[in-house]
Amino acid sequence: MEKINQTLKRLASSENFQKRFVKMRKETLEHPDIKAFIRENQQAITEEMIEKSLGKLYEYTHQSKYCHKCESLDACTNIMKGYHPELILTRNSIDVRYDRCPRKVMEDEKRKNEKLIKSLYVPKDILTASFEEFEHDEDRIDAVKKAASFLLNYEQGKPVKGLYFYGKFGVGKSYLLGAIANKLAKKQISSMIVYVPELFREMKSAIADATLNEKIDALKKEPILMLDDIGAEAVSSWTRDEILGPILQFRMLENLPTFFTSNFDYQGLEHHLTYSQRGEEEKMKARRIMERIKALSEPVMVGGPNRRY
Repeated sequence: MEKINQTLKRLASSENFQKRFVKMRKETLEHPDIKAFIRENQQAITEEMIEKSLGKLYEYTHQSKYCHKCESLDACTNIMKGYHPELILTRNSIDVRYDRCPRKVMEDEKRKNEKLIKSLYVPKDILTASFEEFEHDEDRIDAVKKAASFLLNYEQGKPVKGLYFYGKFGVGKSYLLGAIANKLAKKQISSMIVYVPELFREMKSAIADATLNEKIDALKKEPILMLDDIGAEAVSSWTRDEILGPILQFRMLENLPTFFTSNFDYQGLEHHLTYSQRGEEEKMKARRIMERIKALSEPVMVGGPNRRY
């Protein structure tokens, strides 16, 4: 049986192998990223280092950079799924370092938030929502236009108001949030949809397991937060003033876009927030919450028939 070293020597000396190697070397060294890296580090890189690192350089050229070859994280073509390559110098050679790509960063953040905040879970049809499948009838065209305008003008770090979608049951308010979130995801922009009634129930439970502050902090700092079905919850002074108030206050001061859906318009929601479960009337506290909601969002009515039936 032929030893491995002898096999390698025999292959290396074959004419076909030599031709393939020369072609591979030429294509690798003519790759725009490789040429740029060598040019930028010409003082430190020698011919010997290049020859020694040809395998790593070849590996780099066959990986997707910044997701340009991948339709999704699941369809990532790289050796390490969700990681893109970067050329670096290590002692006397050139190496490849892999860092998380934007899609992987978003996925990890989403999984972390899902573990932390259970009320993130929303119906499957909302998670797969798209503007293409949303009926653009006369009653909802304004809402679609406002959503499209936000997506066109949003730039992280710049103040842009979110939207407050209100209307009757089943007109597609939550579906619109899902469509916006999915468009943002394609641009590698993180967002979080939270079902408000379940969120407040979860926050009460979080006192016992000492995760309350961590949950509030995550909601405060999410780049784009979407509060679904606000006004459907039973109001308590604690959830309104100690949970909702601080989250909205932080987001207002930091100019973080916040979306809402509700069956109430602004006036109706203020009335809802005024009366606690105990029947206490607290107009000033409700007004304070509404001032924050108005500062964070623009009201948009979503009309039409109930499409759930």
